[in-house]
Amino acid sequence: MSVEQYETLPEELTLREVRIRVEQKGFRTKSLVVVTTLLDAEPYPPEEIALLYRRRWQAELHLRSLKVVLQMDHLRCKTPERVRNEFYMHLVSYNLIRGVMSAAAFQSGGSPWEISFKGTLQTLSHFLPVLLADATTDAWCKALLTAVATHVVGHRPDRFEPRRVKRRPKPYKLLQKHRRLYTIRDEQSS
Repeated sequence: MSVEQYETLPEELTLREVRIRVEQKGFRTKSLVVVTTLLDAEPYPPEEIALLYRRRWQAELHLRSLKVVLQMDHLRCKTPERVRNEFYMHLVSYNLIRGVMSAAAFQSGGSPWEISFKGTLQTLSHFLPVLLADATTDAWCKALLTAVATHVVGHRPDRFEPRRVKRRPKPYKLLQKHRRLYTIRDEQSS
């Protein structure tokens, strides 16, 4: 944030605390306090704020789709310019896939967050040769959207998914100089 932007911020910020009771069958009743800038209680009742707070889990799932499914958890480029390009290409592809999901949800009468991101990506991969061929595009696009809409994610409230690293380290030493500079003697001593 620049100094000019920081100077435009108010000295004080008025906030509203909303106490939300979470009652779930099989669990103890919890009480949460959500702090928000939505001050007016009439258009923003506590129940609506609770639903909005609950939907924040979708943001976590979208980030996971971006990092894990599109393999953005490990950027491969080395220079800052190329890393930025790689990052933007991931965002473009993510938005295109989300656009296909939205179109499929609209066509089927569902919601975009009910469709599997991974399933959409796999369906797009299978349809790509057909869409690039000289076939009639309208019929194939409709078929694509119908196929994407079949990948419905099950209702999984309060699903617990611990974060774990799946990629195992390799039992080899790191390559720290050019390959031609290594000798057979170096390999035998390791």
